[in-house]
Amino acid sequence: MKRFVEDLEELVEEAKERRRVLYTGAHLQLVLMALNPGEETGEDVHPDHDQFFRIEKGKGVLVLEGDRIKLKSNDAAIVPAGAHHKVINTGDKPLKLFMIYAPPHDPVAPLGNRGESLPEDGAESVQGEKAK
Repeated sequence: MKRFVEDLEELVEEAKERRRVLYTGAHLQLVLMALNPGEETGEDVHPDHDQFFRIEKGKGVLVLEGDRIKLKSNDAAIVPAGAHHKVINTGDKPLKLFMIYAPPHDPVAPLGNRGESLPEDGAESVQGEKAK
């Protein structure tokens, strides 16, 4: 059994990558994201995955099925499977948030591995190599 026990505040302070997979289990995946001012995730939809967002620092907007929902530190939102969505950093500082996908969004991410990140070109990376 893989475990994840970390200081989340410390991880948020250290976060510089756009996306870092912190943990992948059999039924969920924990991801830390940092968006620069004006940056957005791009519209997305996960037909088979619910997604939980927890805003740790900054402010932004969640566009959920066309509705614009303001987000700030300590806010949480759930995007149900099949809903079109994106997150936009509307602040002047990095927007840092945690996401939980259920079931895991990227099944090729190693179980329990901390530190997988999304390269600058946006392609998924697993153990330093581009995923096929």
